[in-house]
Parts: sequence; structure tokens; C-alpha cells
Amino acid sequence: MKLKNNVLTLDATDLKILEALQEDARQTYTDIGKQLGIAHSTVYDRIKRMENCGIIKKYTTVIDAERAVTKGVTAIMTVYTDPKESEKVAEKLCEAPQVIEVYTSLSEELQIIAKVIAENQEDLHAFIANTVAPLPGVLRIRTSIVTKKFKETQFSITNDPKKLTFIRGTYNIKEESV
Repeated sequence: MKLKNNVLTLDATDLKILEALQEDARQTYTDIGKQLGIAHSTVYDRIKRMENCGIIKKYTTVIDAERAVTKGVTAIMTVYTDPKESEKVAEKLCEAPQVIEVYTSLSEELQIIAKVIAENQEDLHAFIANTVAPLPGVLRIRTSIVTKKFKETQFSITNDPKKLTFIRGTYNIKEESV
């Protein structure tokens, strides 16, 4: 990993370390070093640099909501907004504990797309009616209740490492052998 002209360059070793962490972040530096054939101190140094540069944001636990929660409703909510108020509406949605993802999209008009969870349809309706609809700038809301999930994954370094070059334009992947 190199920093030149405020551009962080990740090499193949960095990518393999990230891949190992995504597989199991509880591995020791020694375990990762053995897998990659490098010293544990190298693994430690590179992980610390990636943490300091913001590439590794945090370590967390992925929970299977269907197994952890006995019942619940997941919905995709599309909120059409006044363009002047869109950022504020999105920020307010981010504050709600029922909202687990928020995105903006510009097609024919500005939209905010949010993934919402609720205990039941009644609670979902109350959240939309009492929290979302009254927000200044909300023009209309469309809600689709998720009836079956086919795929849900987090970003993974193994999906396509070359795509990292598109993340905020700050990462440059340098393909090298370890």
C-alpha cells in the first residue's frame, strides 16, 4: 500500500488481507500471515494503515435477521421529494431506527430509496404516516413489502477488486503478485 499525491494504492497483498478479514475478521494476524506467506507484523502494519486511511471502517457481526427475529416486515420505500429538501429528508430517514439503508436516485425525478424494517404492517404504516409523510419536502411515498429475499450480501473484495477504483475515485488498485 502506497500513498502518492493523496491517492492510496492497494497492492495484491492488501487485497488478500482484506479478503481474509472479510472471510473471518476474528482471525489473528499470525493466521492471516500464514495463509498469505507473510510475517504477522506485515499483516498488522498493513491493517493499521488501512484502518487509519479509512479503508477498513469497522469490524462488525453480520446477523441473519430472519433467524434472529421471530417476525417482522421488510419494505422498500421510495420517497419522491422536492429537490431542495432531498438531502434533509435523506438525513432524517437515516436517523430513524426502522430505516436500515438509504440511497438517493435521480431518474425522471429525485427519489430516496430506503429499506425499512418493522415488527408488523401496522407499525410500518404508522412509521410512514407519522414519521416519513410529514417531513418537509416529501411529495409522495411508494412502499413495497418484501415477500421473498433471493440475495443479500455485503460488498466483498472478492466480487471484483478492479471495481475499487470507482469508489470515490480515491483508490487505485495495482495488480501485483505477492
